[in-house]
Amino acid sequence: MSGDMMVRLQGVTKRYAHVWALRGVDLELRRGRCLGIFGANGAGKTTLLNILATLTRPSSGQVTIAGYDAVREAEKIRPRLGVLGHRTYLYGDLTASENLQFYGRLFGVPNGHRRSRELLHSVGLDSDSQQRVRTFSRGMQQRLAIARVLLHEPELLLLDEPYTGLDQHAVSRLQSLLDDLQADEKTIILSTHDLARGLAVCDEILIQSRGKIVYYHETASDLDIAGFEQLYAAHVQ
Repeated sequence: MSGDMMVRLQGVTKRYAHVWALRGVDLELRRGRCLGIFGANGAGKTTLLNILATLTRPSSGQVTIAGYDAVREAEKIRPRLGVLGHRTYLYGDLTASENLQFYGRLFGVPNGHRRSRELLHSVGLDSDSQQRVRTFSRGMQQRLAIARVLLHEPELLLLDEPYTGLDQHAVSRLQSLLDDLQADEKTIILSTHDLARGLAVCDEILIQSRGKIVYYHETASDLDIAGFEQLYAAHVQ
């Protein structure tokens, strides 16, 4: 495999009892690229991200991340990942700062206290750093969860609906963070129902439907939102 390839999936399927969540998925993504995954509920987006996060094993096919097999060498992949799912994995009785410092120790982040302060500033939670997370709104918890994901400077970010609960100002902050990560050659895969925001931030896009990739375009900048909305509607229907 070329050292430039971060993700490769070949013939990947996932079956739960009689339901096929993924059916014959092939995908390649180079380092430093941002891929947007779009699709209706039940299309298989979260299943795909969970397989990439080594949280779920495929039923068949091969998944390779950073040159490692995602099934046989998952322990070599996990430290390279930053995963944002539907749960925040934050501790409500700890403050925002304590949460980040806890995860910093868990990941062996050098200068964890300074790194935590930097990220709290990046997500706009400086003034709330000593507040217990149980008092936070959903949007504030989402911002802190994003900071948690970035703590150890992962090579590959897997973001499942990252805009959930964010107001417009927080969305702008997230967009800036994603821009900085791409400038730093990080690889990003995100799923979102927000077609306009996803199209604006991603280099490449795909649409999933019923477990299959039904549309893929490697130059998202070629598309305008009106045209993409029509494409999406046609392929999802």
